[in-house]
Parts: sequence; structure tokens; C-alpha cells
Amino acid sequence: MQIIESYPVAVVMCIVTMICWGSWANTQKLASKEWRFQLYYWDYSLGIIIISLLLGLTMGSTGSEGRGFFADLSQAEMQAIRSALIGGIVFNLANILIVAAIDIAGMAVAFPVGIGLALVIGVITNYVANPVGDPLMLGIGVLLVALAIILDAIIYRRLPASGNTQFVKGLVLSIIGGVLMGFFYRFVAASMALDFANPEPGKLTPYTAVFIFSIGLFLSNFIWNTWVMYKPFSGEKVKYLDYFKQGNAKLHFIGILGGLIWGVGMSFSIIASGAAGFAISYGLGQGATMVAAFWGVFIWKEFKDAPAGTGKFIALMFTLFIIGLALIVAARLV
Repeated sequence: MQIIESYPVAVVMCIVTMICWGSWANTQKLASKEWRFQLYYWDYSLGIIIISLLLGLTMGSTGSEGRGFFADLSQAEMQAIRSALIGGIVFNLANILIVAAIDIAGMAVAFPVGIGLALVIGVITNYVANPVGDPLMLGIGVLLVALAIILDAIIYRRLPASGNTQFVKGLVLSIIGGVLMGFFYRFVAASMALDFANPEPGKLTPYTAVFIFSIGLFLSNFIWNTWVMYKPFSGEKVKYLDYFKQGNAKLHFIGILGGLIWGVGMSFSIIASGAAGFAISYGLGQGATMVAAFWGVFIWKEFKDAPAGTGKFIALMFTLFIIGLALIVAARLV
């Protein structure tokens, strides 16, 4: 399989992860104009399975180091498989809550709050399990990101609609989803061998771990997504039949594309973790908050009705994110 040993290359892959994780939700915004996010989400989850399998059959099956994709699957112990599956199940619940929050409150609010919380929790849990990088620099970087999250909430409160019950609900969903999302990565990381080139027996390598993770995500859809279909946080309930009645080739493509984009980010993050460490790989990838906030502020114009003076707070928020992420990257170099 293909293994990344260079830290600069790993950082580039994590930046790609950041862009992918911060951009996939644009497809959900596009699809929401014509159908509900619960229906979009089925195609999204299929897209993640497709890209994880494609990468497993290509990058995961070539190269002279490690174990090939199918060989790795065949020798995996149930404990490792279970851990990766749980990672997919936990992520799916968290992500559905955040997608619902995007649908209610918009990207500029749901992403910085939800994914920002996930960054803080995820970096801490992954560093404790696998301490790679300078803890002080990592801690300061995470603190700055946390301050950016708080600032985003302050900016949100300046919006005329911030007192609306539905918008408050979206903010609450973002917080709950973010807390849950802070833990999913650790389950996936725990399923893998630390040495990708010479993996220990029974453990998974990156490509198989992401594939099994995607299976857990898709299967749990029949629980989590069915729940929000028939008990939605807003609007009327959605039926399975609506997926076939209301869907068309364009809508299905948009959903699958969203899954492909997110899946590339997840795969690159896991592959890069060998050289960067799980905490840094996850933390840098979750800089997606900054990318999503950019989309929400400048493309979707979600703060266009904010009062005068909001721009300086938005600029400060982005500054804190950028400095915080830079420190997270530099923590591996000290």
C-alpha cells in the first residue's frame, strides 16, 4: 500500500482534508433547495463507501510496504473491526446532527461551533492516546481555536434572527453534534497499527480502517437517519418512498459528490496520521471550520443582515483560527 513518511507531505494531505471537510456541506446546501437533508444523506453515505473502496483498491493495493487491502481485511481481528465500525456509528450520529443544524442555522454557525468543538475534544483525546507533538504548542493552538468558536457564537448573536427558536435549536444541535464528533476519530485510530509499514497482526491499516468505518456509517443510517426522517427537528416527516419519488439524477449526484469529497478528506487524514500523529492530523483537518465559515460568510452571505461592525469580529475569528492551526502544525516540528 501507499504510505506517507514525509511530514510536509502529510501536512499537505491534512490541508486537503481541511478543504474537503469544510466544503462538502456546500452540496447539502445545493440539494436542500429541492429536497430534504435526510434524503440527501443517503446518497452522501453511499459516496463515502464508494471513495473508500476505490482508494482501497488503488492506493491501498499498490506499493511495497505494509499489507494490501484484501490481505489486511482477511487478517483483521474482530476487536479492530468493531472499533472502526463504532467510529462510523458515532460519526454518523454526530454528523446527522450537524447537517440538521446546517439546514436550520446555516454553515457559518453550525460548522464553526460543531466542528470547532470536535477539534478541541478530538485533539485532546487523540493526543492522550498517542502523544506526538509539543503539548504546549498544541494546547495554545487549540485554545485559540476555542476562542474563535466563542467569537463565532457572539457574532451569531448579532444576527436579527438569532433569537428565533429554530435558530437556537440549530445552535444546540451543533453543540451536541460537535461533542460527539470529538470522539469518533479515536475509535478509528484505535483500530489501526501504529506502524503502517510493518503493521502488527490483527490490526487494520489506513485504507481498510476507513472502508470499515464507512460501512459502520452506512449501516447506522438505518437507525439514525430513519429516526430524523420520521422525527425531524424541523418540518414535516420524510418517508423512504420520497427518496425514489422526489429524487432525480442531479440530486443523487450532488449527494454522492458530497460523500466523495468528505471521504477523500477522511482517507487523507488517516493516511497522513502515520507521519503527523493522530492529534495533529485530526486537528489540522478540522480546520474545516475556517473553510466552512468562509463559504458561509462570503459565498452564501449568511451574515449579510448582521449589524454594522460585525466585519471586524469576523476578521478576528478567522485570524484566531489561522494562528491556532499554524501552531497545531508547528507542534510536530518542535
